Amino acid sequence: MTKALRFHPDPKKPDIALPPGACDAHCHVFGPAATFPFAASSTYQPEDAPKERLFALHRHLGIDRAVIVQASCHGTDNRAMMDALAAGGGRYRGIAMVARDITPEALRDLHDGGVRGVRFNFVTHLGAPADLDAIREITARIIPLGWHAVVHFDAHRLDALAPFLRELELPVVIDHMGRIDASAGPEQPAFRLLLDLMEDRRFWVKVCGSERISRAGPPFADAAEYGRLLVERFPDRVLWGTDWPHPNITRHMPDDGALVDLLQIIAPRPEQRQALLVDNPTRLYWPETA
Repeated sequence: MTKALRFHPDPKKPDIALPPGACDAHCHVFGPAATFPFAASSTYQPEDAPKERLFALHRHLGIDRAVIVQASCHGTDNRAMMDALAAGGGRYRGIAMVARDITPEALRDLHDGGVRGVRFNFVTHLGAPADLDAIREITARIIPLGWHAVVHFDAHRLDALAPFLRELELPVVIDHMGRIDASAGPEQPAFRLLLDLMEDRRFWVKVCGSERISRAGPPFADAAEYGRLLVERFPDRVLWGTDWPHPNITRHMPDDGALVDLLQIIAPRPEQRQALLVDNPTRLYWPETA
């Protein structure tokens, strides 16, 4: 089990002001382990990153709403995430991880608590990839709830995974720009495959994770350029998030205020930021207010 780096203790105040209603569409809560233990199956041991720290960060950054994504360190025990949603007063939504045999009643409880999707991992360092038959069964159960699937994969897997993803009869959100290699250029096969998949309007992509796909290091501008390309081409199906507290980062732990400032590259025009940070997440996570 690997030991993750500690998240940034004192992020800067962003240089830019975010629009009212701005949403961090990808963040996590971890523990506290004394209350919400980590899963025995977890491949990493994060530091506690409880809801209070997340809420304080969002106030500091000027973020009004958020989507908390269940991470593999908690497995299918969604209690820490659900506890944070309950404390969020309707301003927070959730993405769960669930077992293949989850009951309709359990799904309804998650929905009532603010969950709007299920995440599936195909990332080597997080363990075995998700079972495709299980995904088919789970997605069939969540379609009546109006949920979507979130997929997190290594870039080299997309070629084999894309045909399966196209089979799914619900919206699919792709994490972290498909974890492409920012040094490989926009003509790299993984990015071209991502663009091709995004031509199907069921697909969305998160233009976050710059610190993960960058090869140049801080301020991660090389990665932000890919976010800019995605925002320009698919303005109504892009989302952005901090990825706080940045699990499994082994070098260059980012300053979350500096990540916000990357929006000057990713979405340089006010109307782009409005769509990316407010309008798009509202349609996906708070449709009742759209």
